[in-house]
Amino acid sequence: MVNHEGEPHQQVDILIVGGGVNGAGIARDASGRGLKVMLVEKDDLASHTSSASSKLIHGGLRYLEYYEFRLVREALTERENLLKIAPHIIWPMRFVLPHENNVRPAWLVRLGLFLYDHLGKKQTLPRCQGVSFKNTVYGAPIKSSIERGFIYSDCAVMDSRLVVLNAIDAVRHGADVRVHTRLVSAKRDQDQWVAEIENTTTGKQTTVRCKVLVNAAGPWVSSILSDTLSLGHEKNLRLVKGSHIIVPKLYEGTFAYILQNPDKRIVFAIPYEEQFTLIGTTDIPWKKDPQVVEISEEEVSYLCETINRHFRKKISAKDVVWSYAGVRPLYDNSAQNASAVTRDYVFDINAPEGGAPILSIFGGKITTYRKLAEHAMEKLLPYFPELSSRSAWTATKALPGGNLGKSGFGGLLDILHEKAGFLDERMLYRLARTYGSAAFNIIGNSKKPEDLGKDFGGGLTESEILYLIKHEWARKGEDILWRRTRMGLHLTAEQSREVDSFVEETVAKHRDNLF
Repeated sequence: MVNHEGEPHQQVDILIVGGGVNGAGIARDASGRGLKVMLVEKDDLASHTSSASSKLIHGGLRYLEYYEFRLVREALTERENLLKIAPHIIWPMRFVLPHENNVRPAWLVRLGLFLYDHLGKKQTLPRCQGVSFKNTVYGAPIKSSIERGFIYSDCAVMDSRLVVLNAIDAVRHGADVRVHTRLVSAKRDQDQWVAEIENTTTGKQTTVRCKVLVNAAGPWVSSILSDTLSLGHEKNLRLVKGSHIIVPKLYEGTFAYILQNPDKRIVFAIPYEEQFTLIGTTDIPWKKDPQVVEISEEEVSYLCETINRHFRKKISAKDVVWSYAGVRPLYDNSAQNASAVTRDYVFDINAPEGGAPILSIFGGKITTYRKLAEHAMEKLLPYFPELSSRSAWTATKALPGGNLGKSGFGGLLDILHEKAGFLDERMLYRLARTYGSAAFNIIGNSKKPEDLGKDFGGGLTESEILYLIKHEWARKGEDILWRRTRMGLHLTAEQSREVDSFVEETVAKHRDNLF
């Protein structure tokens, strides 16, 4: 995945700063239209906001309360698009909403669900319905005092992999994607930018000339403008911390719960990695450095109390097996409540007459990243007249591994069983869910488990790790354990350390080819 031709000077059409879902999505769209693209990410792909989501592709039911009808409509439409182009990492899920009249009246919930079912175009997922909790699987884990609720549809997603797959596809269309590479400086030279980038691993600096600079730095979008480029800007970010906890499985079933709190906030309880339940999220204003973000004791208590308010089974901080937190870079629409800050996105173009433009992105959510990228290309059309004959394309072209054919995910599992029946069923399912049809690149011509090299635990093999280093920019153990896969939840501390050591040794050995 490394293509550093023409060092130490390069000429590209677009230089994208930020390897989250928005940056990767724009890189895919732009390179697929024939533009020469470079993307730089100072850490790992999806290492911040894009890996700290609730792992959902959803319309945003609660956004209807804030009259975000355009956003919900776009998100519901995108839910359908993404489900088609990435069916291996995105799958339908039913959501159960236990109803308590003292939080929101039933008529308001019904109205919201009716709109949710009808705002989007050509929705294929099952529509909402009312449900009694008495003697039903949906009511089994819920307190007996809550007697009824509603069910609706949305999707689960492997969020970090969505970012990586967009980056892989961008490279397949000619893009140059560089991790652990930061933007040092950039200045205008008439109708071009002259940027200095630095590989933070080797210290090597490269000069890049580009026609357009795209600032998709997420929580750092304002600091890129103000500190790195010394540019003023009128739009502002509102940083909001969202935290999640993971506990041992609270209930049987593949459906999720959406829980209403007395403060009107909602919290999801989502089946996660078969053995666990994912619970979140919080909305806490964040004023500190977004580089290092951790869940607080108060947030853990809040999430546990939410579960205990609704579920028969009680949990506390000691039940938390893992937690994560991230900062959402929301566009500041002056809402007093952090939960009410818009999840919509806003573009800012700084383009003095005769000078090179910079497009900055404020806000956004993972569900609408593809449409955001499409809209970004529309904004850049005046600077690339040749794009007028190159139509939008990403809504119908499968992401890597997602071209499963008419037989779908089940058909892929059948083929994997035929080719690699020597592997246990759980491992084959994980490979199919993580890589889709690209799982065959990991299995290769193996005839027995030993052919895949050392098993570090849970079926995470040497072959898979080498694939992730070579093809998916994994440079550290955490990249593999917590972002490319979710195996960090399934390995012991000792096994995780062994993965760390193996990755470190492998990357050091192939340093010249990887950086």
